Amino acid sequence: DDIREAAYEIFFTACRSSPGFGGRNVLTFHSSHDNGDGGNGSGPSSPGRRANNGAATINPTSKIKRALGLKMMKKTYSRRMSICAMGFSNSGGGGSGGSSPSSPVSHHGHSASISGFNPAAGFGFSTLKPLNSRRPLTLAEIMRQQIRVTEQSDNRLRKSLMRTLVGQMGRRPETIILPLELLRHLKPSEFNDLHEYHIWQKRQLKILEVGLLLYPSIPTDKSNPLVIRLREIIRAGDLNPIDTSKNSDMMRSLCNVVVSLAWRGTNGTPTDVCHWVDGYPFNIHMYISLLQAIFDVKEEIMVLDEVDELLELMKKTWSILGINRSIHNACFTWVLFQQYVVTNQIEPKLLSAAYTMLTEVEIDARKPDKETTYVKVLSSMLVSIKSWVEKRLLYYHECFNKGNIDEIENLLPLALFSAKVLSEDVGIMEGEGEGSKKGDVMLVDSTSDCLDRYIRSSVKNAFAKMIENENVKHIEENGGPSVALLDLAKETEDLAAKERELFSPILKKWHPIAGGVAAVTLHQCYGTVLKQYLAKTIMLTDEIVGVLQRAEKVEKVLVQMVVEDSEECDDGGKGIIREMIPYEFDSTRLKLLRQWIDERLKKEKELLCRVKETETWNPKSKSEPYTQSCMELMRSANQMVKDFFDIPIGITDDLILDLAEGLKLIFQEYITFVASCGSKESHLPELPPLTRCNHDSKFFKLWRKANPCSVGIQDMHQIITSERNHTRPSMSRGTQRLYVRLNTLHYLISHFHSLDKTLTLSPKVSTTRTHLGDSHKHCGASPSHFKHVNTLIQSACDHVSKVAAYRLVFLDSKLVFYESLYVGEVGNARIRPLIKVLKQNLTLLTAILTDKAQALATKEIMKASFEAFVLVLLAGGPSRFFERSDHEMIEEDFESLKRVFCTCGEGLIPEDVVQSEAEPIEGVIALMGQTTEQLAEDLSIITRETSGTGATSPGQKLPMPPTTRRWNSGDPNTILRVLCHRNDREANQFLKKEFQLPKRK
Repeated sequence: DDIREAAYEIFFTACRSSPGFGGRNVLTFHSSHDNGDGGNGSGPSSPGRRANNGAATINPTSKIKRALGLKMMKKTYSRRMSICAMGFSNSGGGGSGGSSPSSPVSHHGHSASISGFNPAAGFGFSTLKPLNSRRPLTLAEIMRQQIRVTEQSDNRLRKSLMRTLVGQMGRRPETIILPLELLRHLKPSEFNDLHEYHIWQKRQLKILEVGLLLYPSIPTDKSNPLVIRLREIIRAGDLNPIDTSKNSDMMRSLCNVVVSLAWRGTNGTPTDVCHWVDGYPFNIHMYISLLQAIFDVKEEIMVLDEVDELLELMKKTWSILGINRSIHNACFTWVLFQQYVVTNQIEPKLLSAAYTMLTEVEIDARKPDKETTYVKVLSSMLVSIKSWVEKRLLYYHECFNKGNIDEIENLLPLALFSAKVLSEDVGIMEGEGEGSKKGDVMLVDSTSDCLDRYIRSSVKNAFAKMIENENVKHIEENGGPSVALLDLAKETEDLAAKERELFSPILKKWHPIAGGVAAVTLHQCYGTVLKQYLAKTIMLTDEIVGVLQRAEKVEKVLVQMVVEDSEECDDGGKGIIREMIPYEFDSTRLKLLRQWIDERLKKEKELLCRVKETETWNPKSKSEPYTQSCMELMRSANQMVKDFFDIPIGITDDLILDLAEGLKLIFQEYITFVASCGSKESHLPELPPLTRCNHDSKFFKLWRKANPCSVGIQDMHQIITSERNHTRPSMSRGTQRLYVRLNTLHYLISHFHSLDKTLTLSPKVSTTRTHLGDSHKHCGASPSHFKHVNTLIQSACDHVSKVAAYRLVFLDSKLVFYESLYVGEVGNARIRPLIKVLKQNLTLLTAILTDKAQALATKEIMKASFEAFVLVLLAGGPSRFFERSDHEMIEEDFESLKRVFCTCGEGLIPEDVVQSEAEPIEGVIALMGQTTEQLAEDLSIITRETSGTGATSPGQKLPMPPTTRRWNSGDPNTILRVLCHRNDREANQFLKKEFQLPKRK
């Protein structure tokens, strides 16, 4: 409402010099007797006659309505007559009295037309006519009634303009900031009450806010002081009316701010052009509200016969609103289309008129150097029209029937033409020629693509509606899925017949094979439902055969429809027919077989999930030292393969590959599950901080005082003495379960061979390939289906063996190994107790593991034991210190440890393998036999070489060697750790000087 009233104020201001709006021409009233036809306006002299004073035409013949094909109003001109119930007398200026001097009012409430006005000369009126004389309404009165502006508001507007233009009759309307002038000249006394005035004032302020702040044609900076001040004034006006008197500081400030913002240029400097209501989209909303006045208030589907004159007057607002001919054409097109929509599409002439105007829009769109505002208006308008029309065309089966089928012929051109203008506008902007062949091809493709999309979408929606109506989803109530599919086949044929008889003849005007596209879409829709039905079946039955046969009949009907519709095509319809994937019975049987495979693989997957949740890693029995889960999975897989080959149809190699691929994925997941047992690193002890070995340490003194002649820490040696008397394996239940995992992996290896052989060498396998399996490439000579799985199992075996070995050595045996070996003095804490426990562990290991798993497991225990031994020497913590003389005993102990693995089992680990793994540790032991001076010198040389520092100057410290855990005699960190455990004064001083290592506590 606010925009509409503001638009009328702008319109009236722009037209103020026109007859009927305050122009100088004196209005002549016409009675019904003036025409000589009894007042019905149908006399021979009526057509085309216009009052020379701004009155509406008596019996109009609108050029615009003729060009747009719009019907003339079915009423006599008397409908737009105003009855003068009172006389007028000549009156002079002054402009005061009971009624507005610029707008005398009749007894019936209609505004009488005025002459042109001159504030100095007053107003002149025509000679008095007899009472009840009839006259045509002026265009000003028509416009006021159409926009639904009250006479009171109109009178106030006229007064304000009179006051504004005192002494400025030649002032251009685009230089008038209308809301500002209205605020200046209209006072609260001219309204019924203060509340009404406040509402009116807030509307004027809101117009200024929208035009100057929210949507200005020239962007404003929010930090601009003028912008900030205007916002403050508007906020103040929201609460209470602002004082607009001449002496009001608020009003003076408002005037200054508004004038400065409205008259500024693009660079912020003042200009001679006023911008207060020409910003997009505000100006478009204003102009559209004016254009909507061309529709009759009571009969909204009719355009006023005075449309030519009204549009000519509206043109006067262009300079104020920033409108041009191109924007006008776009807005006028939109108004016609919008009126068609809001009146429930009962007047097709409006749609035709919008389409006619769209041709004008196309001409405008082809012009170069289009304004940004025009491009925005055009795009928004065309997208909106296209979207609304397409919503109906995408559901034309639902929206149209025999009664309104002709409406499609009006909507389709509008949608296609909108798409054309949008697409070609982009092409023209890119420099594409207006008549280029490329553009023509694009247009044809665009039209076909649009129609193709409408047809396919509507058919799909109609098919979905049909499924819903026939309750196909509730198949249990209709005799089962087979009966439902048979009923759906009949409905599909009926829908195809409706398309062929009702819609295709119309759509064929724009798409050469419209019926063919509909048939193909129906074929796809029914095929989708058929596929869903078949997806729920596993075995071929008589019901399924019946459904497939009925589907073949539907397919023949649809194929025939395509063939008949595409006879005139250049390719004979081959292109569209290629889209129809046949409902082939043989291929469907193969699809069912694939479904069988998928279903069985799904059950195998469920079994896998179940055994994963319940697995405890306990062996089934002593004779079967692997898990129950692997036996269940392998038994199920073997049964699946057997059932697969029992199916009474030919088996092709691509189906074999599908089955093998599914089993492979399942067993890969199971193998990953078996191997998910942590990592060896989780069992390694943390390396203690490096310290200097100190004779005076508290630990050393307490140990010497408490046990001057004993072996080591008292509690520890009680345990070791007990171990000597009652030697038993230290392997925990958790470690034993890890070896059950290893047995499980070897069980899979042994059974995959027979499963692979069954799949590869079955006599039922045919090398004939179907089109469904061409993606599989199968070479002829008995390939392994599970080669990748076997590789994955070997990797899993390595991982499980490592984790189990490190758990056994570092967790299960830590009491007799890492926590007791060489604690205190080497001579009293040697390796013999550990050797006994280790031999017992290896004996238990051979009892748990299958023969094929023992070699790898024993080798990993050897590696873990060697690493634990070297950690005792290099990272044993403050409880261990070594003399140079301990070297021989340590060397002898390590030989004993090597001998355990060389003699374990019947050649489980070759002697050369043991020696190869022992070489780095022997190098470390050799370092322990060197002098402190030699170790310090070697460490200095190697550290400088590895760090790249070269020779150091006096006083320069050695850099700390990084810990790599690659223990060997050439590693500087290894040498440093040997020195840290060397129990002599030279090592202590060297470490303190070069590395500032702390003493042991």
